[in-house]
Amino acid sequence: MLHVVLFQPEIAPNTGNIGRMCAVTRTRLHLIHPLGFVINDRNLRRAGMDYWRHLDVREHRDWAAFRASPDGPARLWLFTTRGERVFWDAAFQDGDGLVFGRESAGAPDWLHAELAESRLTLPQPHPEVRSLNLSTAAGVACYEALRQVRRQASAPPA
Repeated sequence: MLHVVLFQPEIAPNTGNIGRMCAVTRTRLHLIHPLGFVINDRNLRRAGMDYWRHLDVREHRDWAAFRASPDGPARLWLFTTRGERVFWDAAFQDGDGLVFGRESAGAPDWLHAELAESRLTLPQPHPEVRSLNLSTAAGVACYEALRQVRRQASAPPA
């Protein structure tokens, strides 16, 4: 199982879109608090998240609690505009976690330092455009990781 990890997400509709993708792909979603919104029935309905009950979602009070969780990923990949390695060059495996920072500020410097060896970027050939929307970036990354994991699972034994 793959994991999508949102570090302190701020915008409910982005989290909702990512949650829908995780529900469809059977990918576990981890939400690292504090969140920029409250997860309640009213907000879930407003963001069109009627599928939330089908989602494997784990909430963690902070990064340390996430890292201590027995339900967490085996390896972590930090997706960032500050990465030098393109995500196509990563070898994703079942059990990996794809980490995304806040919409307004990305991941903090200490998280970049902790995951320095596993920072990835999505190609952005237009230098005048800041970056992809969080939910778009998470979708692109998740489906590439799923493609690789599926290929590994269907490969004949060596």
